[in-house]
Amino acid sequence: MIGLAKNLYRYRELIAALAWKNIVIRYKQAYLGILWAVMKPIMLMAIFTLVRSFIGIDSGDVPYPILTFAALLPWVFFQESASEGVSSVTSNAALIKKIYFPREVFPLTAMVTKLVELTISFVILAGMMIYYQMAPTEQMLWVPAIILYTMFVALTISFFGAAVNVYYRDMSQALPVFLSLLMYGSPVMYPLSLVHKTLIEEQAAGEWSERLYTLYTLNPLAGIIDSFQRVMLKGLPPDYEVLYPGAILTLAILPFSYLFFKRAESWFADVI
Repeated sequence: MIGLAKNLYRYRELIAALAWKNIVIRYKQAYLGILWAVMKPIMLMAIFTLVRSFIGIDSGDVPYPILTFAALLPWVFFQESASEGVSSVTSNAALIKKIYFPREVFPLTAMVTKLVELTISFVILAGMMIYYQMAPTEQMLWVPAIILYTMFVALTISFFGAAVNVYYRDMSQALPVFLSLLMYGSPVMYPLSLVHKTLIEEQAAGEWSERLYTLYTLNPLAGIIDSFQRVMLKGLPPDYEVLYPGAILTLAILPFSYLFFKRAESWFADVI
């Protein structure tokens, strides 16, 4: 992991240049330009709000639209960083065959590109907070740490998936499907408090309730989304009991994912 940090610093200019190229190519000749980056969370927020009007989801004291939009910001950033990170090596095949540099630059570039788009989404969230008269608090200082944690989770998937995808292209096709299913196992459409109430307070699953809740929080996105909502909208610090399970799992798997990527890296140019 120290090598990853060194390469990130050493090739920072290359990563920035490739990220800028991705942004320019993606939104060139698009009428709305980079605003397309925020269309996905806005449209999902609208759909979830419509569904909520039929099934009823308790959002507490926070208006449901902004609660859902705040959940979608880290989720969409994670989902698209991981998806594009997995296909980043194969989509740069021509560059890989011409010159050598650490191949982890490609998943990192995909993430930096999405980081720029995330910044635009923050502007929309700020506008919504003004509309709902929600004042910022000092708890927002947690946001960089939460985003950094989200990046670690996305990289854990990107490194392993990108290496496998060079040899088996099914990976880039299967991952978006898996992540779409994972969204419903994350507190995006509904708040984590609803899961806690059902499993811990009401013991809906009987003696399995606490185990199922622990299993639920092993999903790093559960802690990430809940923490982001707490610090941005509620003026509360993150719930560490929700963060710990997923954080420990991520920190345990990330080094192995990176080592797997570096082992496979030697044959990328031959296979691709």
